[in-house]
Amino acid sequence: MAMVKLSCLPTSCIPAKRHGNGRHYRITVKCAGIADPSGIPAPMGQKTEYNDGWFAKGFMSLFARKMEKFANGGESKRGFLDWDYEGFVDVSKRVMMGRNREQQQEVVREVLLSMLPPGAPAQFKKLFPPTKSAAEFNAALTVPFFHWLVGPSEVIEVEVNGVKQRSGVRITKCRYLENSGCVGMCVNMCKIPTQDFFTNEFGLPLTMNPNFEDMSCEMIYGQPPPPFEEDPVSKQSCYANFCSMANPSSDICHKLKN
Repeated sequence: MAMVKLSCLPTSCIPAKRHGNGRHYRITVKCAGIADPSGIPAPMGQKTEYNDGWFAKGFMSLFARKMEKFANGGESKRGFLDWDYEGFVDVSKRVMMGRNREQQQEVVREVLLSMLPPGAPAQFKKLFPPTKSAAEFNAALTVPFFHWLVGPSEVIEVEVNGVKQRSGVRITKCRYLENSGCVGMCVNMCKIPTQDFFTNEFGLPLTMNPNFEDMSCEMIYGQPPPPFEEDPVSKQSCYANFCSMANPSSDICHKLKN
């Protein structure tokens, strides 16, 4: 078995088989780690400190520079690896300004599509039809490759259409929600567009269930998401104590209304 490592900070291993000679490869992708030696996210109300390596900063820069084209306030003059997570979140907030819920989601969709080569969604559908194995494979990929964005996570067993499978991902405390402190950003800039992208562009259903009590989140590959109006997040109130854009007088986060 050959070993290929892309390292910067700890995460996990993904086995793969190379076609042709039958050799097996184990790929270790390491992207970001919590600064505290315990590796445990900070309690609710506090921000977790991360050590971001080049892999994580590269993704932050790529996403931020793409999103900045749609942000209010113009583009910055930062170098490619000069971005940090706070800068990435700030760009997200500037994208929200002056846009309603659906417009925010459309920006994220355009950014995601712009990061893919031509024909990628069609190829994804061929490689990963909506099967149990495809859902489990994508759940396994999510843990190492999105560590920089959402923080620590693990693959869990879930039930989809009465079948138990390891196509769930439990995010311990979402880094994006924790740093933004904004319910609207979580829903409009992450949950809904990510669900729609996998379900509609890639043809692999995905449901994301954020827990606003502890900022954890559960992703379920293979499970179609509910319509927005039937999703519990559509009735979620603001984080009055965390979000600078909060409207404490509203029962429902105003960013969730069109």
